[in-house]
Amino acid sequence: MKVDIESRSTTSRRRGSSKIIMYALLVVIAAVFIMPLYWLFSSAVKPSGEIYRFPLEWIPHHLHWSNFINAWHDAPFGSFFVNSIIVTVIGTAIKMVLATGSAYAFTFLPFPFKRVIFLLLLGALMTPGTITLLTNYLTASDLGWVDTYAGLIVPGAGSAFGMFLLRQQMMTLPREVFEAARVDGAGHLRILLRLAVPMSRPMMITVTLISVIEVWNDFIWPLIITTTTQMRTLPVGLLYLKSQEGYNDWGAIMAGTVMVAAPMIIVFLLAQRYIVAGFSGGAVKG
Repeated sequence: MKVDIESRSTTSRRRGSSKIIMYALLVVIAAVFIMPLYWLFSSAVKPSGEIYRFPLEWIPHHLHWSNFINAWHDAPFGSFFVNSIIVTVIGTAIKMVLATGSAYAFTFLPFPFKRVIFLLLLGALMTPGTITLLTNYLTASDLGWVDTYAGLIVPGAGSAFGMFLLRQQMMTLPREVFEAARVDGAGHLRILLRLAVPMSRPMMITVTLISVIEVWNDFIWPLIITTTTQMRTLPVGLLYLKSQEGYNDWGAIMAGTVMVAAPMIIVFLLAQRYIVAGFSGGAVKG
């Protein structure tokens, strides 16, 4: 009896030690990711002198909110925001329509060379996007899409990754429900909108968020396809702000960076539970 009590006590102590070690590691990992964000936000409200100071000033002595005003006036952030919102909303909507329709087709529709085409699309996931930059630019230029919303949106409308995630989610859905809908006379569009999409809601939200962040943060393609300041998006606009300020006013540059990053950080914090639910619910199925 005494031996059992001692063994249980030893086991509970080991579990307690393991939990402490695990929590300590989580705190360290969280600090690694949080500290750069904290430094960004704190620097956005510091005078430039405090940003350059060494040793580092982690807590601002005086909140310099004028950095945001300077950044807004030194670069046309109003136009940048409008362009980014238009490109993100329309681009994400097109991505989701194409990805959802493709995922449904690869899951439920029989057609020739289905497996080969799916493997080719998976190959697109392994191809760096920079390889297609020149081809996309020449095509957009021939169509007269340089410095237009069409040029910003259409070349990035496809999403092989989103299609793959949605297809894997739809593979886990019960086929009996879809067969019953077909017996009742439902067509593919009705089945897609009434059954497949609602039953794949967590993954739909996850893919939407991934697409929103991808389009919002895109830098290379908007930099190439736009030629005027009025058509720039926020990431490119941040480069414009830096060229305006040089290295003299890093407070304004940091404030501009916060204005670019903050919307996506807020979106992620509000929707992180859907992302977890989407990936945990959409287990990979062959």
